[in-house]
Amino acid sequence: MATTAIEGNTLTEEEALQVVDGRAAVPPSREYLAQEVQNILKAYEEIRQQVRSGTLPPLSSENSCRLNNQVLDGLALEEHVVPGKIRTYSVGVSRYLGAPAEDCEYLLNRLGQWLESEELKGPRGMEIAFGIIRAVLAHLYLAWIHPFGDGNGRTARLVEYQILLACGVPSPAIHLLSNHYNLTRTEYYRQLERSSGSGGDFIPFVKYAVQGFADGLRKQIQEIREFQLDVIWRNYVHEAFGDRRSSVDRRRRDLVLDLSSMNAPVKMNKIGSISQRMALHYHGKTKMVINRDLNALKKMGLITRTRDGSIANKKLVEAFLPFRTQY
Repeated sequence: MATTAIEGNTLTEEEALQVVDGRAAVPPSREYLAQEVQNILKAYEEIRQQVRSGTLPPLSSENSCRLNNQVLDGLALEEHVVPGKIRTYSVGVSRYLGAPAEDCEYLLNRLGQWLESEELKGPRGMEIAFGIIRAVLAHLYLAWIHPFGDGNGRTARLVEYQILLACGVPSPAIHLLSNHYNLTRTEYYRQLERSSGSGGDFIPFVKYAVQGFADGLRKQIQEIREFQLDVIWRNYVHEAFGDRRSSVDRRRRDLVLDLSSMNAPVKMNKIGSISQRMALHYHGKTKMVINRDLNALKKMGLITRTRDGSIANKKLVEAFLPFRTQY
């Protein structure tokens, strides 16, 4: 969604997910937006299969043309734009003039040779670090060359994806760069324009991209950590109740699990409204029953009760984690 949104695609995240699931429900007037996303998905999947099978083609003008053809497949285009074909005319990108049409094929091949060189691949053990730099440079140089009549940005980001996947970056993390470009779209275009008018200074764009990638990784790692802690906590709760199977024990277990989803303490008179099953559990029950359940959970150490209300005591499982300095 991000890599197409940069180019003006207006599908929402929910609509893009429908495209991913093969159940796109967009009106005819917006079908081309779904087609744009489907083209990117198809290209991603082909690259994944090539990496898995060891058949990934080398970076070259042929590879870039093939990706551009996939990007533009089935879309309505200007008459002079031929999918997968290097342009035969001059183009301007904002205030920057793309490379001369007659030089594009040569420049794409030279770019591929440079990116595949041992110098840029770096020493053994540093494949990912050098791969990130290579991917960003490929993106930037393709934007500078601007070899196609349309789809240059999407093609550049696909080449970026290809390099990152091939060098060992896990696929969920690869999409962080496109997400970063989309979330900072104005800065993305500013950095591209600035770099194109700098006489070849790519350092600012690399710094911009890598900073966004690092920030995205930190956020992703935090989300994974929170998910893992939640799984550990829920297992801990189930173990705390052990073999107890009475209706009261099931109700109390469900109560602490539902409180685990709350970000702030819950007042006793709001317990029945935090979830559908709590509404069912406490339908027709008195406040004494709720109070008794909360006290029992507090005694087990599973919740904390304060003047502000009750909240799950997740700090119990956080105590099992090793100490680590936060930067």
